[in-house]
Amino acid sequence: MRIALNLFAALACTLLLGTATAEKMLEVNPEGLKYILADPGTEPVGAGKPDVMIVEYFDYNCPFCKQVVPLLQALLAQDPKIAVLYKDWPVLGSESVYAATAALAAGWQGKYLVAHDALLSGPRLARDDQIDSILKNAGVNMETLKKDRAAHAKQIADLLARNDAEAHALTLDGTPGLVIGRQLLPGIADLSYLKQLVANARKGE
Repeated sequence: MRIALNLFAALACTLLLGTATAEKMLEVNPEGLKYILADPGTEPVGAGKPDVMIVEYFDYNCPFCKQVVPLLQALLAQDPKIAVLYKDWPVLGSESVYAATAALAAGWQGKYLVAHDALLSGPRLARDDQIDSILKNAGVNMETLKKDRAAHAKQIADLLARNDAEAHALTLDGTPGLVIGRQLLPGIADLSYLKQLVANARKGE
């Protein structure tokens, strides 16, 4: 995986277009969006060929990210033409970092989404052994995960660095951060508003 670690320096001035107003949200530059979606390191969930992609920058210990879970699940259930791409952005301490590296390592056994859902839908993460227990109970092979986390440590670190650079280039100051089509939504909103943003994306607004 080729990671551009200078993403923030390269794209900070060009990733966003326009100025957010009450009538119009910040938008992601088309070239910036292309970069965000290229070789993201995790598989999207939802439509195989979506007409609208939703990208979420999240932290497993973010209470607001946990509130977004049922909203995105509802969108996926009700709209067969969207997909969601999760971007691990651990900003809330060491346990967040441990959880993110564990979930990404689980991807090498095909269980990133299993790990993601188990960790994000569970309680606040306070200890490494608690995280390991949650993943084990979700069906992740922990011996394999341990080996994959060590073998792919650089790839995982590079991916987290890339996600961090993207989030800062998007001017996000915390989790969650959603990109819906090209619209940037820092924070959370209700389901009806998310549906409106999906509709806007389809109309090219």
